[in-house]
Amino acid sequence: MCLFALMACGATGGSDDGLRGADDVPRQATSDGSAVAELRPAAARDERPNIVVVMLDDFSMDLVQTMRSVQRMRKAGASYPHSFVTDSLCCVSRSSFFTGQYPHQTGVHTNTSNKGTSRLGGWPAFDTNGNPERAFNVRLQEAGYQTGFVGKFLNEYEWSPGRALPPLVPGWSTFNTVFGSAYDGWDFASTSVVDQRLQLVQHPAPPASASNAAKDKAYAGAVIGDLATDYIAANEATGAPYFLEVALYAPHNRVNPEGHYAGDPLFPPMFRDRTGRRSCGRVACRKLTVDDLPGFGDPRKDNRPRKANGKRARAWNTTRTLPAAVAVRDLRDRARMAQSADRLVTRILQGVGPETYVVLTSDNGFHLGQNGMGRGKGTPYDTDVRVPLLVSGPGVVPGKRREVTSNIDLAPTFEELAGLAPAPYRSGLSLVPTLADPALVRQSHAFLEHTQQTLTGNDPDAAYSGTELDRIPSFTAVRSRTALLARFDLDPRPAKVAWGYEYYSYKRDRFEKRNTFASRKKSPEVAALMAKLTAFDGCREVGDQPVAEACRAVRQ
Repeated sequence: MCLFALMACGATGGSDDGLRGADDVPRQATSDGSAVAELRPAAARDERPNIVVVMLDDFSMDLVQTMRSVQRMRKAGASYPHSFVTDSLCCVSRSSFFTGQYPHQTGVHTNTSNKGTSRLGGWPAFDTNGNPERAFNVRLQEAGYQTGFVGKFLNEYEWSPGRALPPLVPGWSTFNTVFGSAYDGWDFASTSVVDQRLQLVQHPAPPASASNAAKDKAYAGAVIGDLATDYIAANEATGAPYFLEVALYAPHNRVNPEGHYAGDPLFPPMFRDRTGRRSCGRVACRKLTVDDLPGFGDPRKDNRPRKANGKRARAWNTTRTLPAAVAVRDLRDRARMAQSADRLVTRILQGVGPETYVVLTSDNGFHLGQNGMGRGKGTPYDTDVRVPLLVSGPGVVPGKRREVTSNIDLAPTFEELAGLAPAPYRSGLSLVPTLADPALVRQSHAFLEHTQQTLTGNDPDAAYSGTELDRIPSFTAVRSRTALLARFDLDPRPAKVAWGYEYYSYKRDRFEKRNTFASRKKSPEVAALMAKLTAFDGCREVGDQPVAEACRAVRQ
């Protein structure tokens, strides 16, 4: 059984082979010939590492440039430019994150369970399909880790006045979930755990007449940040291994028609970040324009899907394009909203010890008018499925990785860092070996799934997307470093299928400029990606070890 974790890297010293550091940590040659710390069994180390994960909400890659903490983590640790999520919907993506499995394996296909007895999505689907017990945090807790959760959990894991609290989720020593009333920034509730029972904690909003400083102190991001840093300080002091997920609401939109305070924008930042030349962080707000949204203004008529024979299929992207002025306003507000997250990540980096890994990522991306669309997510395009992934900590060699990653890879990564063999039903592959070896490449493809859904009133994405998300068809897609092949089911009727394909090469363009499936369907790259989709169709069963192995193998 492979029980490996990274050891801290020291400077290379004067050993005979040149692969031993001054700290006398054994070293190995990497795929590019350099020397890095050798992986050793966790049992051989005195202490297991701590792990802190910061999960942003709807964070798009256009915002990376505004965050100082991201630049700091890029310089000090590992960055994964080819990092994707299984589906660009909050609950679907987070379910894959917790379990290391695809949506067809978790049974969580949409954000909400919809009406009646449907269990397609949300917490009801996550719970009904046995995912809480399969989540990585359960195994970490059983292995002796203190496990903490602070912030946004899963859609429909909710409380409102007059309702009972939801059940306690297994595998968490500390569970400070912040309910969806926090989408608007203020006046929300959270939980604590006392004697293995959930307790409700209210966070009332200051009156409109209160100072901006008082309002900012009660802001959801500030409350989550204080809970997170308190947890880190307390657990760093004990010396026992701990895991913490910090799940922020930023930069997700508010969900009510009107903001909590008069004048709150759709994407409500803290008051301290609403004015000033540098309120957008590293980039002056005035310099954020549609040029920061690759694909904005590109006509969508040449993105129309094609049938397998190359003929034109039904166009699904037919909603109104977001006006440029609105896109720029939203981009700047989202950048302002991200600054509270930026400061928190910096506090976390400063507060953790040398034996702590810090991971920064997002549940999905977000588009603002690119590809002729409106606001939202749910597509297989880069705007929606590409997310940041940065890791700093002991033994992490700085630099970019060429490994193509998916959020299903994080569960087995955390298990291996904790000295556990990843559970056999994880369809993801641990990234631990790539932390010490930037040149290592084992995975060159990521797979994406999406189920067409009808938005309900309790879906937080219904507040801005109108009918756009309703119209995105179900699809399965494969992504390489340089190309995307998406297979859409253009017939929404049960038991009916009408395939439409979109193929894009990113070798010249930064976005999905033109669907060239018809003209290049016989090219070697298209044929290879079509074969990958066919192979992925075989990864269909839940919890079966050989199936999980096949799902990992097809990503090579």
